[in-house]
Amino acid sequence: MKKIRIGTRGSELALWQAKHVAALIGEEFTELVIIKTEGDRIQNVSFNKMEGKGFFTKEIEEALLENRIDLAVHSLKDLPTEDVAGLRLAAIPERADYHDLLIMHTDVYENNRGLDIKSGSVVGTSSMRRMAQLKLIDPSLKIEALRGNVNTRLRKLKEREYDAIVMAKAGADRISLDLSEYAVRQLDERIFLPAPAQGALGLQIRANDDYTASVVEKLTDPVTERIVSAERSFLRHFGGGCHVPLGALAELDGEEIILRGVIASPDGKFAAREFATGTEPEAVGAELARLIKSKGADKYI
Repeated sequence: MKKIRIGTRGSELALWQAKHVAALIGEEFTELVIIKTEGDRIQNVSFNKMEGKGFFTKEIEEALLENRIDLAVHSLKDLPTEDVAGLRLAAIPERADYHDLLIMHTDVYENNRGLDIKSGSVVGTSSMRRMAQLKLIDPSLKIEALRGNVNTRLRKLKEREYDAIVMAKAGADRISLDLSEYAVRQLDERIFLPAPAQGALGLQIRANDDYTASVVEKLTDPVTERIVSAERSFLRHFGGGCHVPLGALAELDGEEIILRGVIASPDGKFAAREFATGTEPEAVGAELARLIKSKGADKYI
């Protein structure tokens, strides 16, 4: 068995994810190659001000196409829904927790008030989805741009640049982030939907690399693949990028997929929520997009 070169960003979380996949394959059969992406280099610009898509994936995809690596491990929520010519998504392992966390200083925690945070608190996030849903729930919140990897974001919170920040639970869990000095609220998916495929990994390879495909395809979790495919289908119908203030979550009820979604304006003054059901992920995503577009969501994309 020849070694598979795994391309990854250099953050602690990205390295954890790459090493996790390496362990599933067999560490002795892999080597890690660290690649810096545009999203890593440009830290002072909010995502919604940056042009294009694939801030955390483009350079890694280029390394795949140039045969400098054989396998890319992405946070699937960061991977644009359009396939790059010459590449394909080969596997989607079992999904981790999809929830978001609101991590706040204890002096701004206020039980039973919306998000359990004091009125007018400053919350850090650069996600349009998170910004829009926070403002929907509590219009008094002041949302300010927050960039950086998981550790950098927590350091900025500790240094009191923000009263609170929002972070994916999967990321915090994967690197065992110490949140003991903060009040932490897990945001209920009934009021705060995650990003499509949040908590899932996407394993990307060259389209003609049959050897790597034969190794990694067996890592796919069929349940995860079905539900995140529905979520990403919904996103694809709205342009497929992280500028979109869109949340989605699919669940299985037997063979039926239940997909819920929201599009909200960044100021929190508009929201369109709907759900769709069916057995084919692509069709369920398309139907949910049609329903939400019928409510006037297009103008906020």
